[in-house]
Amino acid sequence: MENVLTTNMLSVGYKHKEIVSKINIEVKKGEIVTMIGPNGTGKSTILRTLAGLQKSLSGTVNICGKDINDYRETELAQHVSILMTDRVEPELMTGYDIVCSGRYPYTGRLGILSDKDRQVVEEVMELVNISNLKDSFFRELSDGQKQRFMLARAICQEPDILIMDEPMTFLDIKYKRELAEIILRLKEEKKISIIMSLHELHLIKKFTDKVVCIKDGGVDKIGAINEILNDEYIDYLFDIEK
Repeated sequence: MENVLTTNMLSVGYKHKEIVSKINIEVKKGEIVTMIGPNGTGKSTILRTLAGLQKSLSGTVNICGKDINDYRETELAQHVSILMTDRVEPELMTGYDIVCSGRYPYTGRLGILSDKDRQVVEEVMELVNISNLKDSFFRELSDGQKQRFMLARAICQEPDILIMDEPMTFLDIKYKRELAEIILRLKEEKKISIIMSLHELHLIKKFTDKVVCIKDGGVDKIGAINEILNDEYIDYLFDIEK
């Protein structure tokens, strides 16, 4: 199975401050990869770099066989979408408006939706189970409902790769479990590759194919979840003293 994302000796950070270095990751089509590690170790910075939101300090990111720096913005958005933890509170936009905005890589400058665009929007809202809320103002929705609409917006880009930074933040246990089910459906039905960071280790085991463990400015381990995540290693990774 082909790789949709590959990094080679990637270093990320801000200006000349390196946060994580020598990152070598391969992500296959339909694979779910989860980054774990203590807070402040650079997981969000890695994800932002993989999504093209910030430049790498050195090394390369290859998306679907092409260097990330060779993509135009709208072209990259057809391959990669991102769901960050930033709180968004758009005024006077309905949930439907939010999801429709995910079609921007295809609609051109005027943002006029075609019949196909509207069909994609309806199908994605059905997938994420928010069709009954589409006419509600976004600001009036619960945190869990807002997260679903933002996820639907990202899926509407029809990406090869979906990048999510702590997607379960602000969610109660019910919504966390439902999001885990949606993630599995995206893998199985849409064949979307998913790269995300999570703290919910008890849920990671339900859907993750591969874990990338970040510690002390580098990638400490990469591999199948069952081979890596044992109590002893988790204590080491998170500096838990007993």
